[in-house]
Amino acid sequence: MIPRDKLKSKACQEIDNNAEEIIRVVKTILKIPELGFREIKTSKFVSEKFTELGITHRDGLARTGVKGTVNGGNEGPTVAVLGELDSLIVPTHPEADPETGAAHACGHNAQIGMIIGVAMGLTKSGILSSLSGRVAFIAVPAEEYIEIEFREGLRKEGEISYLGGKAELTKLGEFDDIDMAMITHTASTAVMRRRLIGVGGTSNGCLAKQIQFIGRGAHAGAAPYAGVNALNAAMIALSAIHTQRETFKDTDTVRVHPIITKGGEVVNIVPDDVRMETFVRGKTLDAIKDANEKVDRALRAGALAVGGSVKINTLPGYLPMVSDKNLQAVYRANAFSLVGKNKVAPSGRHGTGSTDMGDISHIMPAIHPYTAGASGTSHGNDYLIEDYNLAVLNPAKIMAMTVIDLLAEGAIKGQEVLKQHKAIMTKQEYLDLMESLRTEEEYSG
Repeated sequence: MIPRDKLKSKACQEIDNNAEEIIRVVKTILKIPELGFREIKTSKFVSEKFTELGITHRDGLARTGVKGTVNGGNEGPTVAVLGELDSLIVPTHPEADPETGAAHACGHNAQIGMIIGVAMGLTKSGILSSLSGRVAFIAVPAEEYIEIEFREGLRKEGEISYLGGKAELTKLGEFDDIDMAMITHTASTAVMRRRLIGVGGTSNGCLAKQIQFIGRGAHAGAAPYAGVNALNAAMIALSAIHTQRETFKDTDTVRVHPIITKGGEVVNIVPDDVRMETFVRGKTLDAIKDANEKVDRALRAGALAVGGSVKINTLPGYLPMVSDKNLQAVYRANAFSLVGKNKVAPSGRHGTGSTDMGDISHIMPAIHPYTAGASGTSHGNDYLIEDYNLAVLNPAKIMAMTVIDLLAEGAIKGQEVLKQHKAIMTKQEYLDLMESLRTEEEYSG
């Protein structure tokens, strides 16, 4: 039996040997940013890389997802290493697509480089025969919960069931054969505050809302009194939402951030159709549900105030992230060995953003660590990968070593993680919950 340390050394050496190609993957995807459920070129590129590595895989999952698997020398659990395919809409980003405004302003291109790096480390080193179990490499679509109107259109056409990639893959059964999962996300080096790796903690969950205020059109100059101004209804609703903020408990980390996506047709007609979108985020499901009811009250108040009506379409978003502490411990130990204990941030931090990795964490052991190496502001037009060693190669090594710890020596450690983990819900309970969070209401006073 080859010692784990030697297996890890071989995997890391192979990642170093292929560093130039791994970085090329990240830079290539940077140049072809695509939006969720439309990552056609990115998906094809990932599929080609899997083919080059001899990894059996399937594509077209949840429209654009790609899933490859490799087998160890003996039976054992399956560990998934995830990366995300999609980008954001940031038209002023220097690498933005001039037609769509899509840009990798969150570092998902680095994640795809990481999973290719892990795949290279495990397959090219010849160590798979020393592992017990399987490794799945999953390139996931649509982590950024954006373009709600487009995605809701896909859902109504029957092309998808959920607006986030991991929820959709779960519904399709692509996580049925997975026992535990991990992903690593880039972060700004400045935000990491001299730490190179953060093992992650918890994060907010969210609901999404599509809102339509309906009024009555009229000549805005000659007879505004004959109309019902839907934009005024929206503005009153926004103000009413703001008045609720002091009712949100600090410990619940509630975030509500609506935008108006359509403010009217033309300037000389009283707006009769105004659209909004918002997230309602919180640390727990109870906090999200409480804030959501307050938001709905505010929306109804806007419609009532002007004598119009409002349609509120509430959509299941993402569940709060809950990291498995035993899986974290394995990842942390490998981060210590690679970058030093003083360069690893302590666990337990709560993030007020949301990720669909939270959904996965409710049904199996999962972690969502962070790595330094980016510059700028996340989701901003200055966000770029600046240090590929920190942002791509280091986390690829740490995840490869974590896989080895979990599956080496008869997968003793992996079985221990599974034995000690208590899932928050089954897959069916998760799907039932998601459906229960979906509501549609029309209110006209």
